[in-house]
Amino acid sequence: MTTFTTQDLYGGAIKGIIPEGWLDASDLRQIPDHQEIFLSPTTLSHVIIEVNERVAQETALAGVRTRLQDLTDFLGANPEATPETIDKAAALYHINDIRENGEADHLRIVLAPHRVAMARFPAAMRVRAYKGVVALSSSERARGGGVVQRVSASIGGAAAGSSADGALGSTVSCHYLLVRLEEQDTDVLVLVNVPHREFDENGDPRGLSREEELASELVEGLVEKLHVVDWGLFG
Repeated sequence: MTTFTTQDLYGGAIKGIIPEGWLDASDLRQIPDHQEIFLSPTTLSHVIIEVNERVAQETALAGVRTRLQDLTDFLGANPEATPETIDKAAALYHINDIRENGEADHLRIVLAPHRVAMARFPAAMRVRAYKGVVALSSSERARGGGVVQRVSASIGGAAAGSSADGALGSTVSCHYLLVRLEEQDTDVLVLVNVPHREFDENGDPRGLSREEELASELVEGLVEKLHVVDWGLFG
């Protein structure tokens, strides 16, 4: 079992946890104000926490019907606009946005978004949260290592699956948690990314399995521990 430590986020306005010994990327380079990023000291795994504008119902459902046509199996081709369907569509909208910005070629749902109860949010608040897992892949001659490119650009490192001569193919497992704050018109998105390439190159499937378990434990720990201290963060 991984040991986790309490971590202040956004100047202490939010509190969460990170694996013990992980590094704050802001100590290495400037990070966008809406993000917090922490890096494994031994692998390319990392966690990104983002405070984003809430995805609107129309945008979420339109994304499923158009940009996410290959991801509609569990929602249906014309999903009804129930709160849970909208939330699941919003989760996939966020993830697909990451895929497109990171220039990954393919997104595969490993674990479809399903609802979880955030243990430390007030019961009276209209808070709904979902977690899931996707695999983001880039082709052999693409494009900078997919989703990891976002972090690598921020901290000045090389992207997973890339080299100085050009990028090779790569796959990244993305374990995510989406917390939807209706009253604050905000989506809090947590992404725990596990690049496969370093384990594949070393012939270390057990190492990859352990890293996937760590990512899963971190998301589950955030379901239990993540909470807001200062609601003024959201304006």
